[in-house]
Amino acid sequence: MIQSRMSSASTPTPTAVARPAGRYAVYVAAVPLRAPQGPAQALMSSAYSLGLWDLQHFMVLLRPDPARTRTQEQEPEPSLVFDFQPLDPEDALAAFSVLSRSKIPGVVRRRTLRRIPDRRSWFVGLSDGGAADAAERFSERWPTDLVVGNHDCRDYTNGLVEVLTGQKRVLDSLRSAGRQ
Repeated sequence: MIQSRMSSASTPTPTAVARPAGRYAVYVAAVPLRAPQGPAQALMSSAYSLGLWDLQHFMVLLRPDPARTRTQEQEPEPSLVFDFQPLDPEDALAAFSVLSRSKIPGVVRRRTLRRIPDRRSWFVGLSDGGAADAAERFSERWPTDLVVGNHDCRDYTNGLVEVLTGQKRVLDSLRSAGRQ
């Protein structure tokens, strides 16, 4: 990022000052799929507990370089979470659409997280200081018609990780490495 500073001379002269952008650690994390309350939700929680890869929701986490914190008194910057899911994952109609592999409205979400989870999160690479902006641009262009098994959180996660790190099909790599 370029900042301009005014010189103390009588004629202001802008001076370019480079500020280190820092890097981001890129992680993939898995959480239980959300479903309508009742038996469907209990089934999703059980599937997650058993580590059933196909019945988990995947997302991308960006952890800023801790060295970017300006002073020791400041808390580190929060991590960013990016994911793609049904607009209302707890709606019974959405659950039916998922089972029938029909299109349902989806939403790309961006939020913050204080720390990276200890379980079911995997470091997949580093990205430069423009990672958050790149993730925003990728997310803005992502088509939001969701079709489970064809255009879902796995495709979003694979695509975003590829943009950020260059690594293709990261979920296949994690799965084959047995990191379930």
